[in-house]
Amino acid sequence: MAVAEERLRPFIALCAFAGLRLGEAAGVQLGDVDFLRKTLKVSRQIQRLNGGEIDVRAPKYGSERVVYLADGLVNVLAKHVADYGTVGKSRWLFAGEEEGPPHQNTVGYWWRKTLRDAGLSGIKLHDLRHFYASGLVAAGCDVVTVQRSLGHAKATTTLNTYAHLWPTAEDRTRKAAESIMSASLGQPAPPPNESAASTGRVSPGLDRG
Repeated sequence: MAVAEERLRPFIALCAFAGLRLGEAAGVQLGDVDFLRKTLKVSRQIQRLNGGEIDVRAPKYGSERVVYLADGLVNVLAKHVADYGTVGKSRWLFAGEEEGPPHQNTVGYWWRKTLRDAGLSGIKLHDLRHFYASGLVAAGCDVVTVQRSLGHAKATTTLNTYAHLWPTAEDRTRKAAESIMSASLGQPAPPPNESAASTGRVSPGLDRG
């Protein structure tokens, strides 16, 4: 995020640390953020129509939801509002054209410029959503919690996309056996081996969700 334009950093943060889709982040208004309760209501998305016009519609698959925000992300959003204000009568957090929100072409340009400035390539903005999901799994969140955070209509969608990140029964058995052995012998348990969940790895090519 450090190389991104300052105005874009909160947008990237919403994708990486709250799991918003591009259109959902573009559609955030000031009234959606509860700074005291540290929540964000996801209730709309922005899509580009032919001719460059924008369409404000409900999130895909009926994925309206409330996202619980990290303290750091709340601070990023508050600073953004303090420094740049909001846009238009609807008080959009991010500026597009004619006092409206940005659409995917505008955001795509921002993101490609950010990647170039960072010396990176081949990373989609949507990959940040997968980064967020893998972090939730690594932190021990269950399937339903991850599903609700991402706005998946069904838990099976979450499982089909991220099942490989959750520890298997064999992993849990080994960990439990190690704890029993360490406690019995009076030895500290060794640090757990890194797994897909603990490293936050996501299989390449993930486009679902």
